[in-house]
Amino acid sequence: MKFVRLGEVGAEQPAVIVEDAAGAERYYSLLALTSDIDGAFLAADGVARTSAALKTGSLPELDGAAELRVGAPVARPGAVICIGMNYAAHAAESGAAPPEIPVVFLKPSNTVVGPNDAAPIPPSSAKYDWEVELGIVIGKTASYLPSVEAAREYVAGFVAANDLSEREYQLPGAAGQWTKGKSLPASTPLGPWLVPAADVVEGNLRLRTWINDELRQDSTTADLIFDVATVVHHLSQYMLLEPGDVILTGTPEGVALSGRFPYIQPGDVVEVEIEGLGRQRQEFFRAGTASTTAGASA
Repeated sequence: MKFVRLGEVGAEQPAVIVEDAAGAERYYSLLALTSDIDGAFLAADGVARTSAALKTGSLPELDGAAELRVGAPVARPGAVICIGMNYAAHAAESGAAPPEIPVVFLKPSNTVVGPNDAAPIPPSSAKYDWEVELGIVIGKTASYLPSVEAAREYVAGFVAANDLSEREYQLPGAAGQWTKGKSLPASTPLGPWLVPAADVVEGNLRLRTWINDELRQDSTTADLIFDVATVVHHLSQYMLLEPGDVILTGTPEGVALSGRFPYIQPGDVVEVEIEGLGRQRQEFFRAGTASTTAGASA
């Protein structure tokens, strides 16, 4: 199963994609079960209820669904929590030692957009960077979890993400603050799908990024310093994790910050893909100083 939200910004409808016996994808509406794919749906055992409904044939098929805009697969999360420097090779290319404990920061949830929405480069940005990342979606309220093993039960599923980052704002320079560099409008494309945890072997997924069809990042989650369960357990010791929250687990080597590649420019096309979780495509443009960000979504 692949959970997806389809339709125009602010009017997305929940759906699930499954393959039929011939391998063709079929889209089914979830409106009989929920008004949206959000924390309340996940906390109410939405994944299992969807599976049961599919088995009984009680979900109507969505005609023309493949032609609709794809929104972020989770309606505006309560929190977007990020792990920095979680691949040793990326830490090295950033000039940092691999961390001994997870590096944690937050992104505003209003940065979340659909996977293929037009992508604004901030008006004064000179160092806008890409970061393909495995995203964890929380399915149950988690606080002070007793063990790493217990943490696995709190993961509803996984998404692909692009953690767009303005390095001049983030690192020492004109601003030099992580929050400023990570909070820009439309800087967290998610999706296209939310895939249930039971359907994903997250320990060795291939992650890739292309800039104008040229491969920049190519790694696997086997190189994570802190794996999924460790991250969820660690975060639960410091904050309340709620259903629908998204945790971005860090990016592998191959970003522009390495000095090996130019930063994103207007007209560039960035594509990120995670094995089994789908592919994104963003076309970048220079945002005007008084414009409203195009494509922003819940």
